[in-house]
Amino acid sequence: MCRATCVGTMMLILAVCAPFSSAASGMQNLKNDGIEPYSQNPRYWQYRGEPIFLLGASDDDNLFQWPSPDLESHLDAMKAVGANYVRNTMSDRKDKGFELYPFRRRDDGQYDLSRWNDAYWKRFDRFLAETAKRDIIVQIEVWDRFDYSRNNWPGHPYNPKNNVNYTSQESTLAADYPDHPGRNRQPFFFTTPKQRNITVVLQYQKRFVEKLLSYSLQYDHVLYCMDNETSGEEEWAIYWSQLILDKAQARGKKVYVTEMWDDWDLKAARHKRTFDHPERYTFCDVSQNNQKKGQEHWGNFQWAIRYTAKQPRPLNTVKTYGADGGRHGHTRDGIERWWRHVIGGAGSARFHRPTSGLGLSELSIASVQAARKLESVMKLWDIEPANELLTDREENEAYLACNPGQAYALYFTDGGQVGLDLREATGRYALRWIDLKTGQWTGEHSISAEKIVRIEAPGQGHWVAIIARR
Repeated sequence: MCRATCVGTMMLILAVCAPFSSAASGMQNLKNDGIEPYSQNPRYWQYRGEPIFLLGASDDDNLFQWPSPDLESHLDAMKAVGANYVRNTMSDRKDKGFELYPFRRRDDGQYDLSRWNDAYWKRFDRFLAETAKRDIIVQIEVWDRFDYSRNNWPGHPYNPKNNVNYTSQESTLAADYPDHPGRNRQPFFFTTPKQRNITVVLQYQKRFVEKLLSYSLQYDHVLYCMDNETSGEEEWAIYWSQLILDKAQARGKKVYVTEMWDDWDLKAARHKRTFDHPERYTFCDVSQNNQKKGQEHWGNFQWAIRYTAKQPRPLNTVKTYGADGGRHGHTRDGIERWWRHVIGGAGSARFHRPTSGLGLSELSIASVQAARKLESVMKLWDIEPANELLTDREENEAYLACNPGQAYALYFTDGGQVGLDLREATGRYALRWIDLKTGQWTGEHSISAEKIVRIEAPGQGHWVAIIARR
């Protein structure tokens, strides 16, 4: 099934962070030619010294588990359309049947957490090498809470009934956790010294992260997020982010870490754990904003931009929800959310995997291609959100970012018309349209400045107008 999906996608394409400890001063002097905040506009990223806009659309969250040649085909398909960003949870849940656990399984069926399953780590190493070869940036999520609850926990190596390393009494881990992980009842996420200090489990968790780093720190295209949409304690995230920063420093490297909180409202107090600590979290992931819709989605993200403005950092969105038949909004929601973040100043935008997102599909490909066309005319790091320049705008009708007097990017969610205030601008401009159903240019004409210009989309559906000085 995986290989068929990749081949089908390729046919479609052809058809159309310094830490908070005393180590901080030392980190400032470390050289980094890899992925890092853009020196001229730190809300965006640069890679090998050049600014880069991270756009993603992929069909899974833990691509490192994919066997060869499925992985390589999918990465090639992404690269071919301009996608350069993937999410990679270190997840081992048996969603497709080919996933592997990181630990060795003995002949008696029990796992030994002190020994590795080499095949798991070979897959991870191959994934890092193949993404590096294609200049695709990887955002790792170290822990995914869904791996350790409900149907995924009974067979997991960390479950005390499945390993020879500790008992339920020693570890305080039960054989079953039937509740949604958002209820945060799993002691697995309370093991660190300033929490419950469950050392019998923590030693193996730490060993796992150090093993992960023994591979990832060989590369310069990796970002680190501690968890998937967690509602856990702050001390858990601090412990793992500091461990990663310290291990990187010991290797003479500078890396960038964050945490992804579960709250849908970016104004919630829990998000301030990252927003308020740029010395610890050198970027933020605000993907859960993609549970919101319409004007609220835009407004909350713009609030986050303003809130972090004193020490700006990239605000990444590694998963954009929304696909017909999914549980987190329909296809229209997914495209709108993705484009509001692109226009609104996000450091990255990626379509979530099916069925909760569009993955690498016809419509997501069209949006990635359209965004690259937009980037060919104006760089996203050179423009700013500017809805105040729009007149006669209905709620959620259109969104604007611009470099006033030079270039304007205007996204229409479903056709419509607005006024664009060019009274302070001079000269003539080329107005070009991109149809987001296809990702292709369609139509061009000239407009004059020094007035409010009426801009009307060519039809219903998603459109981007690009207006640039001639």
